[in-house]
Amino acid sequence: MKLHELSDNAGAAKKQKRVARGPGSGKGKTAGRGIKGQKSRSGVAIGGYEGGQMPLYRRLPKRGFNKPNQKHYAVVNLGLIQKFIDAGKLDAKAEITGEVMVASGMVRRVLDGVRVLAKGEITSAVNLNVAGASKAAIEAVEKLGGKLTVAATAAAAE
Repeated sequence: MKLHELSDNAGAAKKQKRVARGPGSGKGKTAGRGIKGQKSRSGVAIGGYEGGQMPLYRRLPKRGFNKPNQKHYAVVNLGLIQKFIDAGKLDAKAEITGEVMVASGMVRRVLDGVRVLAKGEITSAVNLNVAGASKAAIEAVEKLGGKLTVAATAAAAE
């Protein structure tokens, strides 16, 4: 292959539309901006501006609060854990942690930890070590002779 034989894939590079370049271009004269008005001129700043009237986003009341440091957990149900054990993707005898769940493909990423919920049925006695769990999930696992350990994170200790 030589340098002059190189070419881009068909449709990879789209030609830029040249506006205000005469009537033959289809976007000549006013360049698709219409006639007169604020939007036809440069330096337009319209988003949310209502001509001096109090804008809608300031007239409406604000409610709620988003914590800047909130925790996001990867949620796993007991039924899904059992399904992965039955499929042979998880070993019920070994300790199951967040990293093991990621390796098996159960969760995509651990985020701030894995939280186990009691939805679905579990029939195997498992040893789980996770960042969080519901009371019902802990009871369901311990009823079968398993163990569900909630790892205390450094942030929770503070």
